[in-house]
Amino acid sequence: MKKLLSVFLILTFLISCNTQKGFSEFDYSYSKTGGKISAYENLLIKENNVTYSLESKERKVKKKFKISDAELQNIDKVLSENQFRKIIEDRKKIYDKPAVIITVKKGDNSGSKTDASLIMAVDQTKWENVVEVFQKIIDNNVNNKK
Repeated sequence: MKKLLSVFLILTFLISCNTQKGFSEFDYSYSKTGGKISAYENLLIKENNVTYSLESKERKVKKKFKISDAELQNIDKVLSENQFRKIIEDRKKIYDKPAVIITVKKGDNSGSKTDASLIMAVDQTKWENVVEVFQKIIDNNVNNKK
């Protein structure tokens, strides 16, 4: 009986570890969280595969789709043109607005930035350009605003 219980516990542990794998293995991540009406939006990109999820009081959406090589190249181009790694975050926290977090784990632009603490004024346009490239992917593939 103890062997059966221990095998069950080990199996449960391994399954639970594997369920988080999709949230840690990505090349690009766009997350939008918080605000006055709690909502959680995530876009995870690994190669050409994309996982999108939105969770709020009004609706829940989960969708998997593929993006083209051209779209991937456009992400890299926008990150490079706007010097993603050099965008400077302000350190003053703001708690009543949605925060966007962009994480890049691939290439020369790898890093993580958030506007939860605002973005310095000199880099605001660069930040908006980077956010826009991810928002367009969501609009084109989830919201169907082509």
